[in-house]
Amino acid sequence: MSKVNLAEISNKLDSSNSKDRLLALASLREVSAEDAVPLIIKVIDDEILPVRSMAVFALGVKKTEKCLPILVKLLETDPDYGIRADAAGALGYLKDIRAFEPLVRSFYEDTEWLVRFSAAVSLGNLGDIRAKQVLLEALHSGETVLQQAAISALGEIKAEDCIEEILVFAQSEDWLIRQRLAASLGNFHTAKSISALKFLAKDANPQVCQAASYSLEKINASI
Repeated sequence: MSKVNLAEISNKLDSSNSKDRLLALASLREVSAEDAVPLIIKVIDDEILPVRSMAVFALGVKKTEKCLPILVKLLETDPDYGIRADAAGALGYLKDIRAFEPLVRSFYEDTEWLVRFSAAVSLGNLGDIRAKQVLLEALHSGETVLQQAAISALGEIKAEDCIEEILVFAQSEDWLIRQRLAASLGNFHTAKSISALKFLAKDANPQVCQAASYSLEKINASI
């Protein structure tokens, strides 16, 4: 992108109209990370929450060395729980293993379920088996949204020794949990996971069936 266009985006980010700032952030999609991040940082403390939220998300997509410390600081200190949750999610997009400890701390220490949910999801995105214990705690938390996140994330980190614990949810009344389970089991090439997927492929909910069928195809394609 030309310097002229970058200058125009920069000017829009300084606009008093929040719509201009949102459009400017959106226009950074095709801009390189090195050029985009300094512009994103301009509105990381914006007074309008949707602008801040979009900027935080953008830092997860436009990966440079500047992004991780900014996102970790927001995760640990921002007074708005929505922004902390956005920061947790963005850290998952970065896929930087250095985010592991901050995400674990947030799962244990933050009092807002949305932040804990985002932290659990992002621990799955990191793909680090060390997250297993944290995710098992989420699984047994009794909180449905945390259980959904844990079931997905345990699949992403390929915690094969946890299959028995997630299979308990195969007959959950919550179809979203069954759908997450069907998607998660696609990460395990075991007799138990395949058997459970065949069971879920006959589920009364079409979205659960679809997820199970896709996971079976995924397993078959990798054999």
